[in-house]
Amino acid sequence: MSTSPSKNNKNAHPAKAGKYLVIVESPAKAKTINKYLGSDYIVKSSIGHVRDLPTSGSAAATKVVAKSKTSDDKQPSNPADKKYQALVKRMGVDPQNKWLATYEILPGKETVVSELKKLAKNCDVVYLATDLDREGEAIAWHLQQVIGGEDSKYKRVVFNEITKNAITQAFDKPGQLDLNRVNAQQARRFLDRVVGYMLSPLLWEKIARGLSAGRVQSVATKLVVEREKEIRAFVPEEYWQIFADTVTAQQAPMRLELAKIDGKTANISNQEQATALTTKLQAATYTISERDVKPTTSRPSAPFITSTLQQAASTRLGFAVKKTMMMAQRLYEAGYITYMRTDSTFISNDAQAMAASFIGRMFGAKYLPDTPPIYGSKAGAQEAHEAIRPSNVDISADQVVGVDRDAQRLYTLIWQQFVASQMTPAQYLATNVAVAAAGCELRAKGRTLVFDGYTKVAGIGNSGNKDVLLPDVVVGDTLTLSALDPQQHFTKPPARFSEASLVKELEKKGIGRPSTYAAIISTIQDRGYVRLDSKRLYAEKMGDIVTDRLSENFNSLMDYSFTAQLEEKLDSVAMGELNWKKVLDDFYKDFSQRLQLAGSETGMRRNMPVEIAMPCKACTRPMQIRTGSTGVFLGCSGYGLPPKERCKETINLMQSAVMSAFVMQGDDEADAVAEVNALRAKQRCSKCNSAMESYVMDAKTQIHICGNNPDCDGYKVETGSFMVKSYDGPSFDCEKCDGQLELKTGRFGPFYACNSCSNTRKVQKNGEPAPPRADAIALPSVRSSKHDDYFVLRDGAAGLFLAASKFPKVRETRAPKIKELQLVAEQLDEKFKYLLSAPLQDDEGNDSIVRFSRKLACQYVSSEKDGKPTKFALYYRNQQWVAE
Repeated sequence: MSTSPSKNNKNAHPAKAGKYLVIVESPAKAKTINKYLGSDYIVKSSIGHVRDLPTSGSAAATKVVAKSKTSDDKQPSNPADKKYQALVKRMGVDPQNKWLATYEILPGKETVVSELKKLAKNCDVVYLATDLDREGEAIAWHLQQVIGGEDSKYKRVVFNEITKNAITQAFDKPGQLDLNRVNAQQARRFLDRVVGYMLSPLLWEKIARGLSAGRVQSVATKLVVEREKEIRAFVPEEYWQIFADTVTAQQAPMRLELAKIDGKTANISNQEQATALTTKLQAATYTISERDVKPTTSRPSAPFITSTLQQAASTRLGFAVKKTMMMAQRLYEAGYITYMRTDSTFISNDAQAMAASFIGRMFGAKYLPDTPPIYGSKAGAQEAHEAIRPSNVDISADQVVGVDRDAQRLYTLIWQQFVASQMTPAQYLATNVAVAAAGCELRAKGRTLVFDGYTKVAGIGNSGNKDVLLPDVVVGDTLTLSALDPQQHFTKPPARFSEASLVKELEKKGIGRPSTYAAIISTIQDRGYVRLDSKRLYAEKMGDIVTDRLSENFNSLMDYSFTAQLEEKLDSVAMGELNWKKVLDDFYKDFSQRLQLAGSETGMRRNMPVEIAMPCKACTRPMQIRTGSTGVFLGCSGYGLPPKERCKETINLMQSAVMSAFVMQGDDEADAVAEVNALRAKQRCSKCNSAMESYVMDAKTQIHICGNNPDCDGYKVETGSFMVKSYDGPSFDCEKCDGQLELKTGRFGPFYACNSCSNTRKVQKNGEPAPPRADAIALPSVRSSKHDDYFVLRDGAAGLFLAASKFPKVRETRAPKIKELQLVAEQLDEKFKYLLSAPLQDDEGNDSIVRFSRKLACQYVSSEKDGKPTKFALYYRNQQWVAE
């Protein structure tokens, strides 16, 4: 029996027999789909996007440039403003010329595009089977534009799950590209590009180099920054709880909590009050004054959508949002779950019938509701999409093959949530008991499971053994006091965001869409505005400053409701209700005006240092608290003077060992306590009462800086004996001193740095430290033919090379000759001395040159003639030079 789709449908196949090309995004998806299509189909992967707006450094990478085809995009660019035109060339979009866009084939995708063009040329129909979201629609459009040919040759197929039935139905009823959805995605891309490329240079000029801004990333950063400010301003207040451990006449234990004092809610604010009440309750008689028992139910939650899956995977499995989406992508492409980027809780009739059959077989009819449950989706959710569910509920996690263990764990989570969502509610008996004692009222609450319902599925909801079962008592019974337990507490600040709770907040405020959550959270961390520590998000000082400046000058861009409304407009564009270029024009009109004002001298405030009463050790000028892209440090106020008078003295600030003791554990309750203890340990600013950050300058000096710096200039210098935060990461011996190389993070990513000298090492792709570099060797006799300079022999990532001694003023490098190495044979590092045994010349008398093979990751010897490489190449194998 053939596995190909029905050939009776004229839309599915043209009359002429021939090959049909199917293009998907990923190789894994292509492999899965290929199982369900017949031999007439060629399934190929585009490996994601094939073209985009210009990328950094891509100008020379490809000569294939395509412009978006719209009838009103044929206006010539305005050449008057050269600076603006240079900006347009970099970002690939011209907002002042009807949003003319220039797309380029992505670097490295030339071969993929070439192959797809060749295959499409010999096929009757090209099926664009990219993902069903707007990004997938845009990828399909770009593929059509790049491959070319008549539009009638292209068919669009979408499927929510990669199963035989879903694939067959999709190919039986193919559709056309939805240009409204394409334009919605283009509008999003153009908005993000304009904000990023036009705002970032402003931040470089006003605050610090290397900064960036984004339409959604900046708003997401603002959420974390505002939470940081709330925590910083919070002052913990003391309060007490009193618990009483009692037993009934039948010796059954019951723990009570003091709830009311003389008919009023108990409010115990200090130890004296707690002690007085404890004394009073110690001699009291405890009598049951009230007992209330009533049935309650607990209903199952809806099946997962993207945001709830990310939250559940973080809470239950400890997965980062990015990892969750990566695992879900693998499960989808392997055909085990439905599409993982969705904001709809809708479940198809077939899926509900599948779940009902499974539940009836496995658990019995009493676990099936009378009618299949329906869950409400948020406003604007795409009901054509389904919630995330197993493609086949009969497949258990141990039957999920071809993926790693973490993907199986995620599948179990999705399976449990879906099955539970189709089951009956759990039923309980809730009991409330009130006890009178010495004019006080104490209470206890309990719950007994009557029918487990959806909690029958392991891992979902509250299981019966977690419920508090109260003893069987009646009004008038007397209890015997065993012990009183007064407990001191402090009010807690708002909880820090985890990745999961930030996703929940983004969804609540309508910021971003399911396909963007993971990218948003990754971006704000990669940019250095937010850091993740023990599963909690902290706002970095630079993120704080950038957020404040953007909020002051671009309040509409940074407004949560404005961002949400813009998302709704993009949704309207996707549905054909709004013109995409009008949405872009309306945004750009306001944005460009604000950008011009912010760029003026009276516009955006600069990142000005805060001067302190501490003399510079080098020149005695006052030191300043400065904030750079790497954090807070002290710098001399003489840094801004002319070069001859300039002082570059700086003092690194290290986190205090005392403050580093309050670490997060990833547990909500424990983290709340750690946060309170950290706030109580911090000193308060005398000017704004905000919590101050403590840094150690040296063993005898500590400085406390207001958390609102640089907007508040409060600080305090303390003398004494201080320790810096201990290092508990990977380390190894430094080859240049007695210190240890420790893992650090800089603007270019992770690296190893010595804690005693200036030695550093890069981190290789496999995570291991790069091998140590040899010391540079000066070669005064080897002169440059282009500049008045000599060369220095250096050890780089690609082995030995010669570089001008006046670098970076003179940027000249070249490969060294063997005869030049022999000039410094005694100084040459031991690991390179084998090169000295190489022949000085090739057979034709050309000088031998040291080269590096990236493919083989080793040095070899070659030669040149008239500036062109010869066929001469020798490799050092088994202690001898051989030709390869």
